[in-house]
Amino acid sequence: MGRPVPKRCRKFCPAAASIVSLDQLGRGQTGRILRVGGRPAARRRLLELGVVRGETIMLQRAAPLGDPLEFVVKGYHLSLRQREAATILVEALEAPARSAAA
Repeated sequence: MGRPVPKRCRKFCPAAASIVSLDQLGRGQTGRILRVGGRPAARRRLLELGVVRGETIMLQRAAPLGDPLEFVVKGYHLSLRQREAATILVEALEAPARSAAA
C-alpha cells in the first residue's frame, strides 16, 4: 500500500473519493481498513487488537465533544482518540444510517 491519494486527485477517480481517514467516518458508517499508520508502538497495538488491513470497522458513536470515538471491529467495541483514528485509512463502504424518526 502506498501513500494516501491526494485530495486533488480524488475528483478524477471515484474509487479514490471514498478513501478517508477513520476519524472522518460518519456515525453508523462502515469502512474497510486499507492502512494502519502511526507510531510503531501504537501501530503494533492496534494490529494486535484486530485493526488490520481488509477488516471492516464501523463508527458506533462519538463522545459529546467528539473525542474519543467508539468503533465496532470484529464484534467488539474499541475506543480511539481522534488523533489515533486519523492515522488509519479506510475505504468508506456505505453512507451513515439515517433514523426514520428524524
